[in-house]
Amino acid sequence: MKVLLSGLLLFSILTCQAQPARALLPADPQAGPEAVKLFQRMMDLQKKGVMYGHQDDLMYGYTWWYEKDRSDIRDLVGDYPAVAGFELGHLELGHERSLDSVSFIQIREQIKIFHQRNGIITVSWHPDNPLTGRSAWDVSSKLVVKSILPGGENHAKFNTWLDLLADYFLTLKSEDGRLIPFIFRPWHEHSGSFFWWGKNICTSDEYIQLWQYTVTYLRQKGLHNILYAYNTDRVLTLDDYLEGYPGDEYIDMLSLDMYDRGPAYFGELDNAMAFVSHNAGVRNKLCALSECGGAGNTWFSESLLNVLKKYPVSYILNWRNTYNPRAVPEITPYSSPSGKNEQFKADFLRFYNDPHTLFLKDIQ
Repeated sequence: MKVLLSGLLLFSILTCQAQPARALLPADPQAGPEAVKLFQRMMDLQKKGVMYGHQDDLMYGYTWWYEKDRSDIRDLVGDYPAVAGFELGHLELGHERSLDSVSFIQIREQIKIFHQRNGIITVSWHPDNPLTGRSAWDVSSKLVVKSILPGGENHAKFNTWLDLLADYFLTLKSEDGRLIPFIFRPWHEHSGSFFWWGKNICTSDEYIQLWQYTVTYLRQKGLHNILYAYNTDRVLTLDDYLEGYPGDEYIDMLSLDMYDRGPAYFGELDNAMAFVSHNAGVRNKLCALSECGGAGNTWFSESLLNVLKKYPVSYILNWRNTYNPRAVPEITPYSSPSGKNEQFKADFLRFYNDPHTLFLKDIQ
């Protein structure tokens, strides 16, 4: 009997060992090969280090506007970010330019170019308030999300907005005509109350419905090349982070925005990245610090890296360098290093040279 049991145990072990590991896949059951490749590539890369990303890096900088192959980060370190961020606010209104005055035609051009460079693309969207007609930051009514869900007075309007978004996404194609894969991060920072979809502006159930409706609508338009990033602002507990989570079948990445606003920052960031990255791993999702920033002579190369090296984090992203050629600003918590602050510039160069950080050349 012992011999038989041992034989069965050995057979079971050998059988389990012979089974290939289950491939990690995006949430979309119809995900196209491009989306699958991007998802698996990013999973592999976050085991090697953390990619650096920058918003609008290819569109403008502190002193220039849409110059061929220009990038503030490239000017600083001789390499592009691994991740390029783009903003589509006001596309829903049919405008030619975004809320940051960037041409949507030029955004399309740069998305195609960066894809050819084998870079990774992330897209944000700050749509105007569909109830009041004011900006995304208008939080004067708690009825906005309810008004655009099925049965709401602005539901038809919202569908036209999603149609415009989908039509634009369908134009983002590579030279061989394939849809370019990218990370889409709508309805972000909902744990705060500064957007019309924020925590105290709509209910958790309404927020979940908004997410689910958006993803389903875009998938039904044939967009199976998108990875979706769930995103909060600063949170201190996992329960707070997951309030409003739309479900694993809709989400590919768990991400967090957290800017340095005081001496407690790195302790809070360490705590948050611990539970976000762990939860992402349990759910087989990517993890990112999707917006961050701060100032200090060792902010990047020591303080931030000391936290990032503890966890599997796919990328971090600094916000845009606001175009202002007459008065180049000192570094702010929302932007990347400027050449005006030499000590901070030196810190970022040390960050760039650290083996744990990945820029465009590192991910080829």
